[in-house]
Amino acid sequence: MKLQPKKEHPKEKTRLHPRNKHRERYDFKQLIAVCPELAPYVTLNKYDDESVDFFNPDAVKMLNKALLAAYYDIGYWDIPENYLCPPIPGRADYIHTIADLLGSQQYGKIPTGEKIKCLDIGVGANCVYPIIGVKEYGWSFIGSDIDPVAIASAQKIIDENAILQGKVELRLQPNAEDIFKGILQKDELVDLTICNPPFHASLAEAQAGTLRKLTNLTEKKTTKPILNFGGHPNELWYEGGERVFAANMIMQSKEFASNVFWFSTLISKQTHLKMVYAELRYAEAVDVKTFPMGQGNKSSRLVAWTFLSPDAQKEWVKARWQE
Repeated sequence: MKLQPKKEHPKEKTRLHPRNKHRERYDFKQLIAVCPELAPYVTLNKYDDESVDFFNPDAVKMLNKALLAAYYDIGYWDIPENYLCPPIPGRADYIHTIADLLGSQQYGKIPTGEKIKCLDIGVGANCVYPIIGVKEYGWSFIGSDIDPVAIASAQKIIDENAILQGKVELRLQPNAEDIFKGILQKDELVDLTICNPPFHASLAEAQAGTLRKLTNLTEKKTTKPILNFGGHPNELWYEGGERVFAANMIMQSKEFASNVFWFSTLISKQTHLKMVYAELRYAEAVDVKTFPMGQGNKSSRLVAWTFLSPDAQKEWVKARWQE
């Protein structure tokens, strides 16, 4: 069989954040050295490059395991079957981008260490955002989720990795309608909240989106929805989709205006931004920031907001971030 001409790949994924450890192409020899179980999944693709089959959920999961071992000192990592297996480079981009936002309050100096507390809304079974935030900046995390199975999985990851112990606390959200209430205590302060909201409005829409993604990956029409990155229903869809979830989050964040410095969320659809900005105006957010995010052909954006006045922001930084 004749190989197709070798495709020229850029040496760096320039759409990723400059501090992102995944800007260069994957070094599979290095990854297999730290995670030998990856070896059976690595093959030569049609361009004669080493790669994994992104159509295969087991291959994607093993690649994640290798990346977390190689770059984030994670010796044990696993997730239950059919739970979300997120792309690590995109998750790292969120953490680095939000770190820059915190740094902008201190003339570019990013606050680090356990004193910086982050709430990950929907931590999931994979616990990936806390893993990256702890390793890169030493932050401490609260991880919330409505799913007891996800919480149990994330807790096992924490228990099995010394780097996470004492840095990540998990809290089960008792009411699926609440986002902050039931998680944050009345007088508890956190420096930032992060969220990757459910994207789709229904299970059918989630499956249709998966079919489109797999068709693009395989370059041929796919009719069977295999979730290569997995995903439990509450991870993939929410009644009304991302638009309604974001609106609810903004509305509910007002109640915790003095508990949090920066609230933030990913917004996948450009068309949702107009609604997001309208909701933030209605909620009387003092400051709103938007950051473009991109990985491969996928574009997204991170929206952050605060209710703290400029004077209150300075007081917060002085009281919590400075030695």
